[in-house]
Order: sequence, then structure tokens, then C-alpha cells
Amino acid sequence: MKKLNLQRTDYLSWDEVFMATTKLYAMRSKDPNTQVGACIVKNNRILSIGYNGAPNGMSDDVFPWNREGGNLDTKYFFVVHAERNAILNYRGSRKDFEGATIYVDLFPCNECAKEIIQVGITEVVYLSDKYANTEGTIASKIMFDECGVKYRKFKEENRKNINIDLSK
Repeated sequence: MKKLNLQRTDYLSWDEVFMATTKLYAMRSKDPNTQVGACIVKNNRILSIGYNGAPNGMSDDVFPWNREGGNLDTKYFFVVHAERNAILNYRGSRKDFEGATIYVDLFPCNECAKEIIQVGITEVVYLSDKYANTEGTIASKIMFDECGVKYRKFKEENRKNINIDLSK
């Protein structure tokens, strides 16, 4: 059979598809400062997605989105991180996460790192590591290294502006 080579050459790689999904889902976050998404994938299939936000049943209108103030006046005691939401949103067997990859906007905090490890996710692909020098991120990397979870930065050559037209 003769090969025709008529296929497109500008299609997205799997990494680009899953990171774009992560960024798209982050747009659901009501956080005025930091929007984070997470996409859990196995065998190039999306298992679950999540974004940072208020717990189910808590109104976003009364949620304290502040970054400064007392603990009960800021978002930090209340917000559910994107990685945790992606894990908790999954309705299948947690065994399905074994050997999976999680795509995230922001390198996971130490609390999310523990959950990623506990469910058996073995790779983290991240877009930004802006808190690399904080103790929480350093602890995440120590735990990932000790537990054999690989992590890698999304490749610069894969970074592109993707426009989606929802009017068609």
C-alpha cells in the first residue's frame, strides 16, 4: 500500500494536549490571584481533572479569597488544591492511578505531593516552579525523589499559544 502522507503536521503532542487541558480547567478557578489546574492521565487517556477552589457545597460568594489576614480570613485554610480535587473527583478505582501522570500548572505543594504519592501516580509534569525555594516545594521534591516519583518541567519548545474558538 502506498503511503500518502496527507496528515497534518501541526497537531498537538500528548503533552501539549494534557497541559492545555490543565490550563483550560484552571480557568474554572474563582481565585483572583492564582488559578491552578490538574489533569491525571494514564495511557494517553484523561482519568480526572481538577482546579483550585472552594470545597463542594461551600459558596464561592462567601469564600474568603484574601491572601493576607488571619487564618480564618484567608483562602489558605479553605481552598482545595487542583491536585487534590483531581484525585477526589475521580469516580473509578484508585488503583487506576497507579503508574499515572499528573499535569499541573504549578509544582505541587508538600500536602499534594503526599497525596500524589499515596495514590500511586508516578510522574508529575509541571509548567511553573515559582515556589521552588520554599520549604514546601523542597519537601515535595525530597518525597518524590525518595518515593520514585519522576517530575519534569513542560518542555519550552512545546509552549505555544493555543486559541479555541467556541463560537463555531
